[in-house]
Amino acid sequence: MQRTSEQYDAIIRLCRDLFQNKMKDYGSAWRILRLPSLTDQIFIKAQRIRGLQENSTRKIDEDERSEFIGIINYSIMALIQLEKGVAVQPDLSVEQALKLFDKHASTTKTLMQNKNHDYGEAWRDMRVSSLTDLILQKILRVKQIEDNKGKTLVSEGIDANYQDMVNYAVFALIHLKADDNPSKQEKPRT
Repeated sequence: MQRTSEQYDAIIRLCRDLFQNKMKDYGSAWRILRLPSLTDQIFIKAQRIRGLQENSTRKIDEDERSEFIGIINYSIMALIQLEKGVAVQPDLSVEQALKLFDKHASTTKTLMQNKNHDYGEAWRDMRVSSLTDLILQKILRVKQIEDNKGKTLVSEGIDANYQDMVNYAVFALIHLKADDNPSKQEKPRT
């Protein structure tokens, strides 16, 4: 699991760097977004990934990676919104936003490590397309919870679903990075 931890951290650093640069460009304008708006942004990215996976023709020369990074960053933004509430004006400095990003990335990584321990890194045997489908399923669950005004009877809350989306997207990016370097790919477990 040490290797997973290192791979995970590398992906989160990549996402954090983009988040930081966008904060420098745009400030915290995203703080005005309500949760359904963030959920819809994640949905759009996941749908695009699914389209890229299913369609042989692409009109834009991009792959899934940037969309998975977007899912991670929007999910962390949603976790921040859950904690702080929606602002009426941008209200976070770059430093404040990065501190919150790090806090939620760390909490989400801890969840991944706990689940990885219990599931034995089963995600390593999954396909990227399956991880995409799981993200889409989580999005649809969040949308339903949002439609229910945040109320659930027996299910985990919205925050757990956003955390799972982060983790599934990180796993997909780890798989895609391994695809770039076939000599470093792990052999499937039997």
